Order: sequence, then structure tokens, then C-alpha cells
Amino acid sequence: MTDLSQLSTKNKAHHHVLIAALASLGVGLAILNPLHPLLIVVVAILPIGAVIAFKNLFYLCLGFVVFSFFRIHEVFPFLMPFRIPILLALPTLGVLCWQLFCAKSLKPFWNRDLTAFAVFFGLVTLGLALAMNRSLAFSYYTATYIKIGIMVLAIAWIVRKPEDFATACRVFVIAGIAVALVTISRKLQGIGLVEGSRVTIGRDYGSVLGDPNDLSLVLLFPLSFATALAIIRPTKLDRLLGIVATLCICWAIVATQSRGGLLGIVSVLGIGGTRVIKNKFVLAGIGAVGLAALMVMAGIADRQSGGAAESGIDESAMGRIYAWQAAVNMALARPLNGVGLDNFVANYFYFTPHWTGMAKAVHSTWLGVLGETGFPGLIAFVTMVVLMVLTNRESSRILDAHNAPASTRATALALIGGITGFCISGTFLTQGFTWPIYILLSLTVALSRYAKELEPPAIQGASPDASQVEDSPFAHRLRARSPRSRPRVKVLEGTNDNNRMGR
Repeated sequence: MTDLSQLSTKNKAHHHVLIAALASLGVGLAILNPLHPLLIVVVAILPIGAVIAFKNLFYLCLGFVVFSFFRIHEVFPFLMPFRIPILLALPTLGVLCWQLFCAKSLKPFWNRDLTAFAVFFGLVTLGLALAMNRSLAFSYYTATYIKIGIMVLAIAWIVRKPEDFATACRVFVIAGIAVALVTISRKLQGIGLVEGSRVTIGRDYGSVLGDPNDLSLVLLFPLSFATALAIIRPTKLDRLLGIVATLCICWAIVATQSRGGLLGIVSVLGIGGTRVIKNKFVLAGIGAVGLAALMVMAGIADRQSGGAAESGIDESAMGRIYAWQAAVNMALARPLNGVGLDNFVANYFYFTPHWTGMAKAVHSTWLGVLGETGFPGLIAFVTMVVLMVLTNRESSRILDAHNAPASTRATALALIGGITGFCISGTFLTQGFTWPIYILLSLTVALSRYAKELEPPAIQGASPDASQVEDSPFAHRLRARSPRSRPRVKVLEGTNDNNRMGR
């Protein structure tokens, strides 16, 4: 029988030979047809990068999600010329297709959460041809939403081990710290402020983070992971990282003066607080006081829009009410498919009951989905979110029951907090077709798969074959519980109780 270490050494040797051969071939072709002096270096590095990409699909996928969602290249503009999201997207998609269809080393996994997502994704796709402005719908679909759909499946199938969950949590938290520090710095320096006091990033070059509500949304996502690391504390360094990140991110969200962001902070910290404070009334009281304190710290009363200077229902609140009415009117006029993906602002004028001279965003996830996909889309979307909540509760129960690695339990807490924050802040922020909920969905599916693997087959109600039971990490428990594992008294044929008693 061949030693495993020898096989590993042979595989490494084969990889080294392959890298050297591809690099040599690339250099030879570049020398034969020289176009630029740097071409030789680039062509020589590409094969090495290709081999590294095939061995590190998880990191490629994670890097693409971080740059696409956190807009790191827009937070740090010197990275923009490098086109990092594109450079990460192409190899990620290529390696994913290779492992899925050619090498078949990536095993697909499906559950009810992905079914709900597939239904919603299908409704959005069908609605493209029926959108009121098809060019806008197709543009957003191809630029963003199709990538979200691919990454949902990729993350759900790639993330398998506790180390993967730990890495994802840490990377999300570190990215959140980076965005938060830039936000705080701009606030202190008075750079990129709108309405006199609300901080933004990249507004001058058209960044998504140029809207303070969208910036607070991006910051709210890593807050749940930071809080989970601080409470579950897989390691001392993770706990320190979580505490620092929680403080920085909360400060940054306060600087955006987004009321939806403040509600999100309270909801995320409240979910984390359930692990520390068992009395719900005390926790609710702390949450109410905390929300009031955050609003004072944020200086909501000093805002030009929605501040204390406006009497009654302020201008910001009325703008939201008009936008919500427009979303309902869109759904009533086009109940089956709505106005189409990314079509709300473009069609606001035709459906609003009160035109103020400027189109507004919907500022509500639920009504935004309703207006752009109709009633079937809203039902599918709400069903997906509800199933995510149920799945995460079940996964958390299993992980706690089996004392799973701290990284997985921290991920479970982060997902529950993230979904809660999404549901509450989503009432005032537009999140239906952006990254956060879909990243939470993919990690929910991946964590559910890991949790189910911890359950013994007998508990799952399955009837595995002998090889599956033998290979299971719980095989020794099953053997201990099985009657066959107990010592038996051998009884000879033809004997009776009297004979045995006599003997």
C-alpha cells in the first residue's frame, strides 16, 4: 500500500514540473514573437498564476466578493487602474467551471434555501424582457445581478471546512475596518460631506458609496461578523479583532447619520446580546436607551434633511412615504412582474402621487422588490428570507449540541445577526438586489451542509450503507449504541432454563 506522504510528494513534484513547463513555454513564445519587453515576464507569470488559481478557488472567490461588495478599489482609488474585480472574476469563473464540469472535484449541494433563491432569480430574469426600460434592466443584470447569482452557488459549494468559515469571517471584518477607518477619517476632515454633515466615499467619481445610506449598508454587513467574533471568541486575536471592528464600524455608521443604519446597529448588537444577557426585558431596555444615545451621537437633529428644524413629518420622511406609494402603484399597475430590475428611479415620475421635481430611491427593500418584480417576486423573496432564518436556527442548534469549532458557531451567530439587521434596516434601506443578503444566503447554505454532516445518520433518519457508517466520524458512537456491540451469552441448542441454571 502506497504511503500517503509519498503520494503527496509526487503530486507536489508534478505541480512543480507543470509550472516550470508552462512558464518555459510562455517565455519561449514571447521571445519568438516579442511585442513588449514586459511581455516575457507577464507570459511567464500567467501559467504560475493559473496553477495557483486552480489550487485556491476559495480565496479567489472570497477576494472577488470583497472587492465587489466593499468596493475596496473605490475606497482606495489608487487601486482603480488595476481593475482588480475583473482580474478576480475571470479566473474565479474559469476555475469554478473547470472543477464543476470537467474535473468534477466540486460537489454541488442543494437545499430549500437555494430553491427559493432559484425561484426569485428566475422571476427577476423573466422580468427583464417585460421591464419598462429593458436597457436599464439588462445593464444591471449583466453588470451585477448575474455575478451575485453565480457567487451564491460558488460560495455555498466551496466553503466546506471550519477554516473556511473562520477565514471568511476575518476577511469580512478586516474589510469592514478598512472602509470604516476611511469613513471616520473623511468625517473628521470634513471631506465628501452631503447635507452639511453626512459622510460619503467616492462621491466625486460616482462610487456606490457616494450615498450615505448605501455606505451605512456596506458597513452594517461586517458588523454582525465582528460582534460574533467578539462574543464567541474563537481565539484571543479574534476577540480583539471583533471588539476593535465593532467600535470602528459603529462609529463610521454613526458618521453617515443613516437612521436605517442606526436601527441595524441596535438589531445586530441585540442578537449578539442574547448570548450574554438572558433577560429579554433588560436587553430591550438597553436597546432602547442605546438607540436614543446613537441618534444623539449621530446628530440626527442637525441634519438638513430630516433634522429637528423641520416640524411634523420631516421632508426625508415624506420623501420615503411618496417613494413607498410609488412602489405600491407600480405593483398594482403591473402585478405579475413589476416595472423591472433597476427600473424604480427611472419610472418614479409616472407612479408617484406627488412629484417634487426629483426622482427618489425607494428606501425600502420589501417595497423595492414589490415595485420591480411584482407580487410573485415579493412572495419568493420573503420566502427565501424566512427559510434562511429557519435554516440558521437549526444549524446553530446542531453546532451548539455537538460543540462544533468556535469559528462555525461564530459564523452561525453572525448570520442570524446579519439577517436580523437586514430585515430591520431593510425597511429603510434598499437592499433587495445588492450583495449582503445573498452572501448571507450562500454562507447559510454552506453552514447548513456542514452542520448536517455532524449529525449521525440515525438522527438524520437516513439508512446509510456500511461503508458510510464506517467512515463517519460518529461511527464509534453508533457502534457503542448498537445492541450488536454488547457482549452476548451464547446459548446451545437443545438446552433449557433448568439446564443453564444447573450449570
